[in-house]
Amino acid sequence: MSKKSLGIALLISLLLSFPANAYIGPGAGFAILGSFMVFFFAIIAAILSVLIFPVRFVIRFIQVKKQGNKPFVKRVIVLGLDGLDPMLAEKWMAEGKLPNFKKLSEQGTFQRLKTSLPAMSPVAWSCFATGVNPGKHNIFDFLTPDRNSYLPVLSSTRIRDPQKTLKLGKYLIPLKKPEIQLLRKSRTFWKILGDHWIFSHIIRVPITFPPEKFYGAMLSAMCVPDLRGSQGSFTFWRAESAGGKHTGGLELTLEKSGNNWKGYLPGPENTLSKNREELRINFELRPEKKGGFLMVLPDRKVRLGEKKYSEWIRFKFNAGLGIKVSGLGKFLLIKGGESPELYLTPLNLDPENPAMPVSHPGFYSVYLAKLLGPFSTLGLAEDTWALNERVIDEEAFLKQTWDYYREREQTFFHCLSRTRKGLLAIVFDHTDRIQHTFFRGLDPAHPLYHSAEAQKYRGAIEEVYTRSDELLGKVLAKLGKRDLLLVMSDHGFKSFRRGLNLNSWLWKNGYLACKSDSGSAEMFKDVDWSKTKAYALGLSGIYLNLKGREKNGVVDPGEAAKLRKELCDKLTGLKDPDTGEVAVSKAYDAYESLSGPYVENAPEVMVGYNVGYRMDWDGTLGAVSGKVFSDNNKSWSGDHCIDPELVPGVLFSSVKLKQTNAWIGDLAPTILRLFDLKVPAYMDWKPLLSDAELEELRKR
Repeated sequence: MSKKSLGIALLISLLLSFPANAYIGPGAGFAILGSFMVFFFAIIAAILSVLIFPVRFVIRFIQVKKQGNKPFVKRVIVLGLDGLDPMLAEKWMAEGKLPNFKKLSEQGTFQRLKTSLPAMSPVAWSCFATGVNPGKHNIFDFLTPDRNSYLPVLSSTRIRDPQKTLKLGKYLIPLKKPEIQLLRKSRTFWKILGDHWIFSHIIRVPITFPPEKFYGAMLSAMCVPDLRGSQGSFTFWRAESAGGKHTGGLELTLEKSGNNWKGYLPGPENTLSKNREELRINFELRPEKKGGFLMVLPDRKVRLGEKKYSEWIRFKFNAGLGIKVSGLGKFLLIKGGESPELYLTPLNLDPENPAMPVSHPGFYSVYLAKLLGPFSTLGLAEDTWALNERVIDEEAFLKQTWDYYREREQTFFHCLSRTRKGLLAIVFDHTDRIQHTFFRGLDPAHPLYHSAEAQKYRGAIEEVYTRSDELLGKVLAKLGKRDLLLVMSDHGFKSFRRGLNLNSWLWKNGYLACKSDSGSAEMFKDVDWSKTKAYALGLSGIYLNLKGREKNGVVDPGEAAKLRKELCDKLTGLKDPDTGEVAVSKAYDAYESLSGPYVENAPEVMVGYNVGYRMDWDGTLGAVSGKVFSDNNKSWSGDHCIDPELVPGVLFSSVKLKQTNAWIGDLAPTILRLFDLKVPAYMDWKPLLSDAELEELRKR
């Protein structure tokens, strides 16, 4: 933020509308409101924290003595590897390719970790954080339906526009601070630790946006938006328009100007302006003799070599009144010469000057960026949709993913060196993203198995596991005698060969009605709600069109249980007529499988797909067609949104765990007991260590 903007005591907000082609799979674009005084207040908070430190230290000392808890360990380190699969880990451990995982399993414990229902990252990591089932933490999918419009909204975050504004010429000045609310319920274990003055580093654990206040430091992860308000929207320029419409991105045309090319970079919508115009930054591409281009931006020049990423570039969009909105992106010159093609990663919120809070305390992201350099803040940073849409190729995607991995590894070891006692929990995403996009190379039955790309990158997933083993080796070398290490994943992985459109199935079976014989476009455009009993949205299941809840509900609440059972019975064991395979292992009634005050927000029927199947791409966003089953021909070829019994995660421990049959929600109470704290009665599961085993740890 510029010095000039710091002197303007105004809260400026952005509202970006939900794009129809937003990143879904997983995730969704959603409205974003940003306060551009974040940096200012972060500096004030940092100064105040220094001034009041002596007082806080004395209060903390007294409270810790009064509480009298005596931790059984000095440090707990949770190394989260999103999506690490136990079957693949076992295979490569047996082949000697994962020596550090093998060592940890022999000296401590290795077991499969039961995942959540449904088996999705936002759901499972919320169970990890709170120790409760989804009916108590309120996260059931990436998306949830707006009950008035039936349109998808982000399930984890609600963002509200300031209601009062002041007109000042062509500007609209908000008079109230925009509200950003985390919709995950229940209390996290790190919040409970903080109540007892036990410090935690929580780094990139999913569903932590906006960051909560607690005694510790946090860097948010999954569902942190990009600067345009989506969950990751790339930009792609071509010399000649191909009329491309891309899911998860925007295609623009470069304009020829002599020997050069001109274009513009689209930014966020300017809600400071009455006209709400899109903020833009113009640029020019000038060909260089040695190949590539010199990109001329208003404040800098950047050399772009063909098939090479630029470093992080900071873009400052001028919103007026001295306000500049800052974001980070990397360019990739896909093709040079006479017909250039250019790609830009999604515009990440700038950690040095975030338009929205991405860390706690607010200055923590600033501190990390100043110390370690710029880094990605986007919740789903690896651009899987650019690969799905074939805008970038496998080599470019892998380069991007491993670059982001190195950023997180650097942050992790910095935090590890600063964690003298207490807790450090970090989640790495690369394990999930590369398995999503390269599973086609492991499954001979996948439609893309014999493609040139699948053959060339058949070893991509194995490399993920071997490099994770190298990471583990570095961590093991830094463990002390009174440290406890937990290595875990939220779920496993399976091939995604065929899609099942639940909305099409509901239509064919008379539960959903359309105004047209051809079905309905995305977002339920042509659905006849007056005759519809059930509809599907997102990846996890089916919602009933209930009277008194949905705007045009037709199902009487008294008939809901009967309808849920009917749908579960018909879907369980459903076969794919084209292959003869069972597509649905089991359909779960939410009211029988979950418990808690928020079950009413869950999909009433959660579909546990069989291996090889998942909700298809079109049905996820409410499209209805005559085709119920279809091949999955996208690069996104692996998934875990299936029956949770088929995709357990992993749990490695540096100490022996006698208790088996662990569930991901067991980690929260286990961590609390390791620090000699009582487990709250509302938590659904119990610690994985008995009191006697804990006492043995104290003696080490």
